[in-house]
Order: sequence, then structure tokens, then C-alpha cells
Amino acid sequence: MTDDHRHPWTFLTHHAQVLLAAAQQPDALVRDIAAEVGITPRAALTILGDLEGAGYLERERVGRRNRYTVHPLLPLRHPAQAAHAVGDLLTLFRADDADTVGASS
Repeated sequence: MTDDHRHPWTFLTHHAQVLLAAAQQPDALVRDIAAEVGITPRAALTILGDLEGAGYLERERVGRRNRYTVHPLLPLRHPAQAAHAVGDLLTLFRADDADTVGASS
């Protein structure tokens, strides 16, 4: 198929990937989110701060960990997708749907 080294870009931004990771694992450590996305923990922390500052997620301290709550009713930020809510993106990438999605021809 394709070689990731020749094509380093992805369809989803790091912000979208961090949001998805936080939604799928609300109690994940920053380093775990970073590893899943393929970025540094510092970059993940910055992105989580961006998302929190824009109101897309809340961070609640639970013991020594954070718990993330995503606000699914907020619109996506780009004007071309602003008619869609964050929840639409989350639904599209729900982990339990992964094995029901088939390839199209």
C-alpha cells in the first residue's frame, strides 16, 4: 500500500486525535494520549490546554490523575465543518464500531 515515511501527513490533526483519545479513554495519562497520537507529552499537554481553553473538554482532578469530559454539542471549528458537532466526529470514530466498518470499493 503506502509507505508512511514517504507520506507523513494524516487526515486528522493532532488536536482531533488528542480529542478522540481523551473521549475514548477519559482517565488516560497525558503520556498515554501522547503515545497513542504519536506526539510528545508536552505537545499533548499543550493541545489538551487548547481544547480545554476553547471549551471542547473539561479536565477534572481525580486523586493523582485527570479525568477528561468532552463536550459533544460544540461545533467543529473550521467553517466548512461548523454545521457538524464534535459528537459527530466522536461517533464516527467510536472504538466499538471499528470492526463493523468495511472497506468500500
